Amino acid sequence: MKTPVFLTAALLVLTGAAGCRRAEAPAAAAAPAPARYPLTGEVVSVNAQRKVLVVQHDEIKGFMPAMTMEFGVSAADAAAFHAGQRIRAVLIPSTQGDWRLEQIWPDDRAAAAAVAAQAAALRQDTLIRGNAAYREIGEAMPDFTLYDQEGRVVSSGRFRGKQVMLNFIFSRCPVANMCPASTAKMVAVQRLAREAGVKNLELVSITLDPAYDTPAVLKEYAATHGIDPANFSLLTGPESAIKDLLTQFGVIAEFDGNLLKHTLSTLLIGPDGRIRHRADGSAWEPPDFVEKMSR
Repeated sequence: MKTPVFLTAALLVLTGAAGCRRAEAPAAAAAPAPARYPLTGEVVSVNAQRKVLVVQHDEIKGFMPAMTMEFGVSAADAAAFHAGQRIRAVLIPSTQGDWRLEQIWPDDRAAAAAVAAQAAALRQDTLIRGNAAYREIGEAMPDFTLYDQEGRVVSSGRFRGKQVMLNFIFSRCPVANMCPASTAKMVAVQRLAREAGVKNLELVSITLDPAYDTPAVLKEYAATHGIDPANFSLLTGPESAIKDLLTQFGVIAEFDGNLLKHTLSTLLIGPDGRIRHRADGSAWEPPDFVEKMSR
């Protein structure tokens, strides 16, 4: 891979600087991990106040037959899903009877096939590019297909003819000068660009943590951080696709237990789909990006 100066520096400091610990309560030392089962089914009803989904689920082989059951879910998931929608999730049973669903995704088979096919194509592209996988300024951004915060399939082709500001974040990052600062600056760009009359602008944040950042989690993150979804997409999808995008956009991210060590990069992509500008780290200022958009 072509190794630009900023990446060389980032590799040297990665172990000491950019660490974001995932906010999780430590498990009791002697407590066994709860059983987890993959589940698919259709939402029958939603009670957002109680944070409950009633799901007519398919057979869970080796565990239980198909039936209709009530499951506890997060507030974000209770707000995101609706009756008649197919889902896939992880079931966590409990001896107390309060069974839960986590990592809930829309389960539209055509959408899943489209995302999987593009992930495979992106994997092949990264392998073929080899040492030249990193895309320099002036090169076209890679093709990708992911899910946005509404669970809709979003292809990179949707952004052709528009200016795109793109970065990588994850929802559980608690370090103020990392992901939260990057998101705050993207929100500031969204506002300043609108005030400056910048046309055809799309802002895109891709998760570094797709195992946790489902569409519903990202939707809640957007609401919490004051993101206007009119032209701001938060994207997630297969881990393989995220890793290939990190490679091709020159972002380093790796988990060490619950600690996610990563670099920050923010890119501006022109209407022709080519990378026009990038800022590495968190020291860039929103007016600088808006000025480049206005040229």
